[in-house]
Amino acid sequence: MLAAPAGGHAINLAAISAALAAGPDTARRWIAAASSGGTYLVLGLSSAALTTLVTLAPNGVVETVAGLALLGALTGALRGALTGATRPAEATAAVITLVITASGTTIAGIESAFWALLAGLVARWWLLRGTPAS
Repeated sequence: MLAAPAGGHAINLAAISAALAAGPDTARRWIAAASSGGTYLVLGLSSAALTTLVTLAPNGVVETVAGLALLGALTGALRGALTGATRPAEATAAVITLVITASGTTIAGIESAFWALLAGLVARWWLLRGTPAS
């Protein structure tokens, strides 16, 4: 937050652009630089209009769009959690953890993330008890 007024956000954008533009063919890097520059110009010039549109959007639209944008990340995380499990009990524990976290349950002033971890660990222990380690 201290670096933003001094242009720290622009440094982050430049780092992302540089990583995208750094290709193996050095003779063609100018294409990435020119397209990045053009994109930044268009985004900069249209930012006021976009801000106005977001401000005028009905309640819940911005949150819905953000949620839709995160579906890919959620899908990848679920796929990794469920296919990475070596035993069905581990996948079951992962799903229990997800469901309790998403519920937003608060018990004794403690949020759902804690209860989800606790329930997931207990479920994993319960389902794997007596099972030899692999």
